[in-house]
Amino acid sequence: MARTTLRTRTRRTPASRRTTRRLAADAGLLVAAAAFVLPLAWVVLSALDPHASLRVKAPDGLTLDNFDAILTDDITFTPLLNSLVLCGGATLLTVVCAALAAYPLSRFRSRLNRPFLLTVLFATSLPITAIMVPVYALFVRVNLIDTLQGTVFFFAASQLPFAIWLMKNFMDGVPKELEEAAWTDGASSFQSLLRIVLPLMGPGVAVVTVFSFVMMWGNFFVPFMLLLTPDRMPASVSINDFFGNRGMVAYGQLAAFSVVYSTPVILLYVLISRRLGGGFALGGAVKG
Repeated sequence: MARTTLRTRTRRTPASRRTTRRLAADAGLLVAAAAFVLPLAWVVLSALDPHASLRVKAPDGLTLDNFDAILTDDITFTPLLNSLVLCGGATLLTVVCAALAAYPLSRFRSRLNRPFLLTVLFATSLPITAIMVPVYALFVRVNLIDTLQGTVFFFAASQLPFAIWLMKNFMDGVPKELEEAAWTDGASSFQSLLRIVLPLMGPGVAVVTVFSFVMMWGNFFVPFMLLLTPDRMPASVSINDFFGNRGMVAYGQLAAFSVVYSTPVILLYVLISRRLGGGFALGGAVKG
């Protein structure tokens, strides 16, 4: 009888250990999820709370006064328009330049490919604050300081190295045989890039677009340094106006502005989520 009980305990021990580990893992995931959910909950609840504070709590009463206070040209609409112009233009420029740079790196073999890619990789590790002083001096000399186009160029240049890496990796997955068939029909390399490679690597283009746009949308330091006129400041800089002197902060208006400020990024992701979730449509395209 004692041996039977001992065997039963021995058999149950591994199962109980797995259960304990599973519960510990679930608890860790819940803690990590709470760390992400609590700030989002504070933003949503405080935007509707007439007496918002730093505490995460249920609103004392639902109100839209915080949104009414910020939905003006000076506070919200003009900065958001500036952000859309800056980030949209820079994202378009980044995607186009990344595709043109990644194509020869993916399709042609050269001794310079690896050194060039390593140089690009090194450029991605440079902190943006380390190069802002010479960039500022350069922009002053070439009359690009306090201009939207100058900020667009710098945004694109700062995101281009990593965008080239991403674009090349996705482009490597498109079979070269498809382009060779187009070349046989008289298409040029540029035409095959536009009509064959880029349509087939739609998920890759979507990833590069979302990544570049999001990184630029939340950038505070670059427009703060390169733009001087308040009317040209994007929303990522104008949000600093809600932090007043002597620690006074309009928490409700800050939360409402954060909700509005996050909307374009969410809409962008929703619009291209189908491409992000899809794979390369190459099935049956190449026959051995």
